[in-house]
Amino acid sequence: MDVFAGADSDRRAALSLLNAQAVRERADEMLEIGLEDGLDHFGVAADQLGASADVVAAVIRDRYPTLTVPFHARWRQFVVSGRDLWQETATKTSWPDQAARARSEFDLAIVSVLLDAGAGPLWRYRDATTATTVGRSEGLALASLRMFEAATFSAVVKDPLRADAVRLAAIDAPTLCAGFGVSENNPLVGLDERAALIARLGDIVISNPAVFAREDAPRPGGLFDYLVSQCEDARLSAPQILEQVLIHLGPIWSGRLSLGGLPLGDTWRHAAIRRADLTNGLVPFHKLSQWLVYSLLEPLVRAGIHVTDIDGLTGLAEYRNGGLFVDTGVIAAREPAAAARPHATQSPLVVEWRALTVSLLDRIAPLVRDRLGVTAAALPLACVLEGGTWAAGRWLARQRRADGGPPIQVISDGTVF
Repeated sequence: MDVFAGADSDRRAALSLLNAQAVRERADEMLEIGLEDGLDHFGVAADQLGASADVVAAVIRDRYPTLTVPFHARWRQFVVSGRDLWQETATKTSWPDQAARARSEFDLAIVSVLLDAGAGPLWRYRDATTATTVGRSEGLALASLRMFEAATFSAVVKDPLRADAVRLAAIDAPTLCAGFGVSENNPLVGLDERAALIARLGDIVISNPAVFAREDAPRPGGLFDYLVSQCEDARLSAPQILEQVLIHLGPIWSGRLSLGGLPLGDTWRHAAIRRADLTNGLVPFHKLSQWLVYSLLEPLVRAGIHVTDIDGLTGLAEYRNGGLFVDTGVIAAREPAAAARPHATQSPLVVEWRALTVSLLDRIAPLVRDRLGVTAAALPLACVLEGGTWAAGRWLARQRRADGGPPIQVISDGTVF
């Protein structure tokens, strides 16, 4: 028996899940089953999708009257009270060249996005500089930016705007507790898990200098140099970037499913998705990784890289987008009382909800464009998300629930949502 042939087969099976196409295909499959009324936990009312698109289009018009919508990316959440805080910092910094700024922005984006999983309803970040108090994703963004500016992640005294792997590997819960202003009266969901995730990021970066230390000491921003080395004529596709992120940062996801020695990250089980191979019953989402790739596009473009096929990425399987479809009646829980109880990330109910969300985002995007009178080129999926479905989901949540939380409660460990 050739054990290496088996290992190769396992690895190929794993790689088949580490891409955006697999996310889209299996989400579409889940939706088709839902449209045939074959899912255990949710029904799908396709005739409500138009009303949902009406809400999203109205939110986009309100937020972006000229319909010039930026990409859904972490950079949007560094804008506070009309001030682009990162741009202010970047503008007054003397960068040696475009690549130096790109590495710094990769450092910031990677660390900030990995700290971005749900904060819970009680936590708030209080920023003295802007006199702002903000929670949830925006609060996490602002807190991580302030930590970055304060050289929390830098090992180079004269270069504070960087994240060195040796510093990341030493990150612990008390460090994040101080940076996020966590206290008994201001609790943050998954603090220990977030700290462990960032420490694993540091360890992984240190262990892979061929990717992360091509031009500098090991740092997440070294991924910029590696991606540039993969370019052809200064061109790189967004799905290709995602695949590199999933392969080279994948080991940070501890305790997740793996196959052929490769961690599968944000991939979970659901019996409805059937295959005659080792990927049977597996449903990938790669939510944080795709959110990260959306956030890496602007530094790449600023550095002169032409990024293609941005719509090759999928919508994000998170609770604001998913909440939009529940709150507008596109998907409905078969047992509302059961759905109202907290569910683990790996539960079939949550996997079902997330898969439906990804596929429905593809279907709502052209309806939103029709209502706004714009083309797909003018409003790609990344802009529909920003304008958009995420904002509409949050608006509806605030209208319908006192705490502004999602309609489906997920038990978060701070590393998925």
